[in-house]
Amino acid sequence: MKKISLIILSLLSIFVSTAQDKTVQEMRDEASRNIKKDPNDTIPKIWKLGGALRFTLTQGAQDNWAAGGDKNSLGLSSFFSGYAFYKKGKNAWDNTIDLAYGFLKTTSLGSRKSDDKIDILSKYGYDIGKNWYISGLVNFRSQFAPGYAYPSDGGPPVLTSDFLAPAYLILSPGLNYKPNDQFSFFISPATLRWIFVENDSLSSKGAFGVDSGKTVKLEFGAYSTISYTHKINENVIYTGRLDLFSNYQHNPQNVDVNWTNLLAVKVTGVITMTVAFNLIYDNDVKTVKADGTPGGPAAQLQELLGIGVMLKL
Repeated sequence: MKKISLIILSLLSIFVSTAQDKTVQEMRDEASRNIKKDPNDTIPKIWKLGGALRFTLTQGAQDNWAAGGDKNSLGLSSFFSGYAFYKKGKNAWDNTIDLAYGFLKTTSLGSRKSDDKIDILSKYGYDIGKNWYISGLVNFRSQFAPGYAYPSDGGPPVLTSDFLAPAYLILSPGLNYKPNDQFSFFISPATLRWIFVENDSLSSKGAFGVDSGKTVKLEFGAYSTISYTHKINENVIYTGRLDLFSNYQHNPQNVDVNWTNLLAVKVTGVITMTVAFNLIYDNDVKTVKADGTPGGPAAQLQELLGIGVMLKL
């Protein structure tokens, strides 16, 4: 971990010192969801639309390499982030979509996923003053492809997830505090959450807290989400989001956590370096032990570091 941290810090210092591209301000505007208007345009802008598409590709090959390693390796990750914001009078409607998929293929390990995400959020608010909005929120989360755990003893892969297994649908009325485009805090004491497990193998095991043999579970509880964007300097931008949910009906003290963090460094032109750290904790999600048997709940951690091409839309 110390070596990885030193490498990341070294790369950041190099990129920050050399990245003086004129499009840095455009990156800032995009990350803060703040679109600059022509000063001569007096017509209020009702819709703000945009997004970004990122690709990162890694490839390696070696033959008779004394240091060892796989003969061939190929990795590809893609990420799309889009938004559509509406603002007119006291009415505000924010819509975002985040999609990600990545895989890694090596000679010895075969093909494995490295990233997989579907996250769609829609939030309406009515301004009641002092940056507070009466709001309603809908959020859908799932993934594209099956996921597996790989036992360390060399046993067969264990299916742990699939498309719509799980999928989470949240319907939440509440209050939203939004003093600017960089910070938003939403809270609701009365939230409905549906958990879907549309895979017969997983539903038969009662995966993700759904009763064995069933594919849907409805929960009622408290929900909160916080999103934050911060421009660290001219070249580095941080974006984060923290989702919390407590189920009133079953162990409300076991709060579900979904925390995403992304640090983006503009290198030059369309080249961008990204560092992502994500944490998920759900007491109903069981781990897989080294021998392939089910284990207890634990924090799920993910770290992704990449340099690739980012296209603005």
